[in-house]
Amino acid sequence: MASTEHTLTVREKLGYSLGDLAANLIFQTLITYLAFFYTDVYRLPPATAATIIFVVGMLGAFVFTPLIGIAADRTSTRWGRFRPWILWTAIPFGVLSLLAFSTPELGERGKVIYALGTYALLVFVYAANNLPYSALSGVLTGSMAQRNSLSAYRFVAVMIAQFIIQVLLMPLVLILGDGDRVRGFEQVMTVFAIVGTVFFLITFATTRERIVPTREQTGGVLQDLSDLLHNRPWQVMLALTVLVFINLALKGGTYIYYFQYYMSDAALVAFLENSGFNGLIRGLNAGLGSAGFAGFSWPSDAATSAFSLFNACGIICMILGIGVSRRLADRFGKRDVFGGALFISTLFLLAFYLFPPTAVGVAFAAFMLHGFCYGITIPLLWAMIADVADYSEWKNHRRATAIIFSAMLCGLKIGLSVGGALVAGILAHYGYQAGMATQPEGVVEGIRLTVSVYCSLPFLLAVALLFAYEIDKRAEARIEQDLQLRRRTADASV
Repeated sequence: MASTEHTLTVREKLGYSLGDLAANLIFQTLITYLAFFYTDVYRLPPATAATIIFVVGMLGAFVFTPLIGIAADRTSTRWGRFRPWILWTAIPFGVLSLLAFSTPELGERGKVIYALGTYALLVFVYAANNLPYSALSGVLTGSMAQRNSLSAYRFVAVMIAQFIIQVLLMPLVLILGDGDRVRGFEQVMTVFAIVGTVFFLITFATTRERIVPTREQTGGVLQDLSDLLHNRPWQVMLALTVLVFINLALKGGTYIYYFQYYMSDAALVAFLENSGFNGLIRGLNAGLGSAGFAGFSWPSDAATSAFSLFNACGIICMILGIGVSRRLADRFGKRDVFGGALFISTLFLLAFYLFPPTAVGVAFAAFMLHGFCYGITIPLLWAMIADVADYSEWKNHRRATAIIFSAMLCGLKIGLSVGGALVAGILAHYGYQAGMATQPEGVVEGIRLTVSVYCSLPFLLAVALLFAYEIDKRAEARIEQDLQLRRRTADASV
């Protein structure tokens, strides 16, 4: 093995985290606005847009990601295995991000081909960038405590990107485009492309791979797959990843219906006014107008406005949760903290079934507490996956970091796809009628059940699965110590 020094500087943690901020400026835009961009900006038929998104998404999950995982584990350069991929993909990622959100006039068939081609290339480059980036966290340090800290830095950056996209993107589109969404998207994506490229280069320049497998540890693809199938912690983490992202897609897709059809519109209006939020928006618009810019185009209807504020407050609380995650994990171990925080966050989800339509303030408070508790789990999920790579090396005397992370990213994409499909399926089951100002009582009840009970089930199953996860705090210490001893022995024999 290479160096046994595992302490990460603040500079390295910040540099690494900028890579995920860059990637998520694009990833969050894709999952939140790509369908809207295709249908309402580029004017593709909805069915065509849905087909493009689904087909390319499946290619990303089952073709691009595994292939990149296999290739990355077998990369050997003077910069390491995973860092070069960040360098190689930095500029293509930025260019393709801009092209995917451009609107050339190519005719009906040409537009479909253009959208399919640019999106497929972007997803491929995203896999070639993000998978090695994620795997890099497993080889920057052999210290599990340092990984806890690294993950905290990383996911604060992710939450910043999520806040920018989910709360500020559309206002920025309208401001920079002076009301023209086509021009606005091009302006915003140009900024994202430039910023993202620079951030990726910073990540490459500020990181160093410390865990480098010896030649004796390498093996074939079949051996990698065999190791995975016999790795129980990996099996648990794969199932857990799928369940977590089913919840995120299901929750994210149904909360807007909860605000639109269950919460009292009068209560929402009163909350927005009494909380001072409407006054803040009026003051912001006055300031932008005096500076010669278009107004801050916050949603005007109460339900959408409250939902946007809801998301913003939730993200802020998630960031606060991420901030305390490392200290808790260092003291109690990642597994126990993850399970405890996930269970408590689930209780706040279940509470949504009990709130009357007028309890806007209580619903906000419950979601913020849910966000704080869930935020604690966010960095731990990926730190635990890095620990699984250590476990595999400890048990099999072979390290295959990227293939482990590629499987988890497949689980992420499967979870998002299943959760998204469940949103439509549940609404259809209860008889949801699109475009209606109000919904039948049975539909409203189904929406209440979805945002509370149904959303809670994946989290509860995930908590139960953790009882089969072997890597507790004691096991973490043993694995770390044994691997360090092996690496010292390997270094001494060189």
